[in-house]
Parts: sequence; structure tokens; C-alpha cells
Amino acid sequence: MDEKDWVAIKVLFEEKNISRASERLYISQPALTYRLKNLEKELGTELFYKIKGGIEFTSEGVYLADYAEEMIKKLQQTKDYILNMKEEVRGTLRLGVSSNFAQYKLPKLLKQFSTEYPNVQFSVNTGWSTSIMNLLNASSVQLGILRGNYDWYGAKTMLHEERLCLISKREVDMKKLPELPFIHYQTDSSLKNLINGWWHDRFTEPPLVTMETDRQETCKEMVKNDLGIAILPEICLQPSDNLFTYGLSYKNGTPVLRSTWLMYNKDELQLTTVKTFINFLNQNPNL
Repeated sequence: MDEKDWVAIKVLFEEKNISRASERLYISQPALTYRLKNLEKELGTELFYKIKGGIEFTSEGVYLADYAEEMIKKLQQTKDYILNMKEEVRGTLRLGVSSNFAQYKLPKLLKQFSTEYPNVQFSVNTGWSTSIMNLLNASSVQLGILRGNYDWYGAKTMLHEERLCLISKREVDMKKLPELPFIHYQTDSSLKNLINGWWHDRFTEPPLVTMETDRQETCKEMVKNDLGIAILPEICLQPSDNLFTYGLSYKNGTPVLRSTWLMYNKDELQLTTVKTFINFLNQNPNL
């Protein structure tokens, strides 16, 4: 078995479908089938069997899929450490980044870092912070940039805090919010709990939810068209939105803040690329 075999098994195990796996691997379906048959012949056992709509792995196949994933990780770690032995900052930086940070902050940050360190490449996974936390726990990324509070056994540094804001197309009386049409959006549990905690601190009545959108940007567009009010993190707001913005505070006057954290395993500091990127973030807090 070689690296291509490991990757093929890993992707097939994730997809449970030869056609979809071949698309992800950028090879033809017959070529993938041929490779898998040769693997079964080499190992002397069946790795999977066909079911309606796809395939199912045998117990031997499941064991091999675990082995393949572990070998891919070890190979990547070996490549990282070999590159790290040179003085030059070179290699691939694997990042897991929350969607909001990735949309509003990450492009500019990576552009500036690339200018200073042109021999560093990036492998970036974006998503809700809960998904990034899973990637960190699985060691699939070297660094995680998450929003909200999560338990983590490794190193954890706060990058910055921002306020939650109520937004509206027109001026509103903050005491009458339960009477106004409210627009919700899908988000991770951390932000949802923060919003709900503030609401219950200020009101005894639930919000008058009239819309549920899949994204924060969609929600903001609805507000810009005067279809309701919403609560968004400050990172999502731009002066060009032309909206009335009200920073949220609890009854005791404490502002409602959302934290952005950098998390990583301390062992990753042995890699020059990781250490350099962390120093870059600490030296450029306003990026």
C-alpha cells in the first residue's frame, strides 16, 4: 500500500459510494475500482460489499480505513517536521477557522502573512466553531480559530472580543423589542446561547420570530429591506449597511461580548510554520 491507496480508502469510507469517491479523487470510476480490487487481492480479503445506493465496509475494511487515516496523518507530520528542519519558514499550515472570521478577517490576514512568508501554503477548513473544535480534537488541523467558549486541553489564546448588536432599518425602542418582527438565522450553539441569554435577561416574553434564515448574511439582507430586526456579532456589520446598530448590554450594564480564540496543541510549536503564524497573529491583533 502507498499514499494513494490510503487516500482512496479514506475518501471511499467517507462517501460510501464509488462514483462520488472517484469524483473527489479526480480519477475515473473504473480506475478506482481496479485499484480497490488490487488492494483486496493484496490483502486477501473483501473490504466492502455493495448495497442499494452505495457500499458498506466489512470489519476488515473498517480496520483498514482507520489505518489509512492514521498513516495519512503520520505522513503529513513527517513532511512537516522534515521541512521544519530547514531554517527557512516553509511548508503547509493547516487551519480550521470559524465561518465569520474566515469571511471577514482571514483573507486579509493570510494575504499579509503570505507577503512576508511566500513559501508557506495554506490548507483551510471553515465552518461553525463546533465543527472546527472536532477538527482540532481529531488533529486534522494544526491551529483552530474559534468563536465562543469551548473547553480545550491545549493552548488557548484570546485574539479579540466583539460586541453583539441589534440591527434595524429604522430606529427602535429597545424596550419594545418583543413587539417587533424578529429574524433568526442558523448558527452554532455558542452564539445561540449568548443571544438567548441576553434576551431572557432583558425580557419575559419570547421574540416575535417571523423568519428563519440559513445564513447571517441572508438575515442581514432581510433587515436591510426592513423586514424585521436581528442580532448579529459586530464583525458582520459594515458602515455601508446603513443600518441602525445598538450594542447589547445586560441589565447590570455589562456589554454582551463574543470572544474569538486561537487554539492549538503545544506540540505544534515545534513546527516553524505554526510558531511563526502564532507570533504573526499576536503582533497584528487588529487585522
